[in-house]
Amino acid sequence: MEHIQGQSKKKENCQVIRQDAIGNQIYSLWLQTSTIAGCARPGQFVMAYCQDKSRLLPRPISVCQTDGNMLRLVYRTAGEGTREFAALQPGDFLDLMGPLGTGYPLDKAQGKSVLLLGGGIGIPPLLETAAHLNGNVTAVLGYKDELFLKEAFEKFCPVVCAVEHAPDHTPDAVKGNVLDAVRERGLTADMIFACGPTPMLRAVQAYADEKQIPCWLSLEERMACGIGACLGCVCDTVHEDEHLHVCRKRVCKDGPVFLSTEVTL
Repeated sequence: MEHIQGQSKKKENCQVIRQDAIGNQIYSLWLQTSTIAGCARPGQFVMAYCQDKSRLLPRPISVCQTDGNMLRLVYRTAGEGTREFAALQPGDFLDLMGPLGTGYPLDKAQGKSVLLLGGGIGIPPLLETAAHLNGNVTAVLGYKDELFLKEAFEKFCPVVCAVEHAPDHTPDAVKGNVLDAVRERGLTADMIFACGPTPMLRAVQAYADEKQIPCWLSLEERMACGIGACLGCVCDTVHEDEHLHVCRKRVCKDGPVFLSTEVTL
């Protein structure tokens, strides 16, 4: 399988340009970088380092968007580390290492129709993907309640929203999950790129297998190093890994994007 690899990973001290709260505990952070933004590809991620040295491990955050030397990260606060990031103001600095991991195989999407299926905090990395596909693509975005990034996606492709608890102000949303929306709207495509929580990816994997649609999944996993050295973020696979000699692969190094038929969820 052909993947886009992050060959130019490095650690950078990046300046905060802007940060906004765009949802409940969801933040959009724009940073100026020297090389990371220019090297990043859709589906890759960075490791973000806390200033508080008592928090030794960096936090993995997907690349949401790039614009020249500007990098956008959209993340949810889930602990002390990400709450530290949420306090950053313009002019502050954040250490990043990246870009890391494999991205979506955009070369395989040439001339094909693509469904982008994103759930929760798995939505942000699909925005840069939509921008690069620039063609026959539809985004189906799944939320628990509050919408975010919908308007940003609409600049690049049609958008269908699926909301678990659809409030009155989202009358056009499908009540349910992303696959409920796919079925209700009769959406079809030549391939699927998906990112979201494991239960969602497991359902998408089964759907793609049933419909015989090539599908690539971006797995969410806790990571310690981000470069494949610690073996702390392995996933089960159907083939033996040439490094580990077991049926597992490193999500940070071999992924996070995998062909759906290669992984066991």
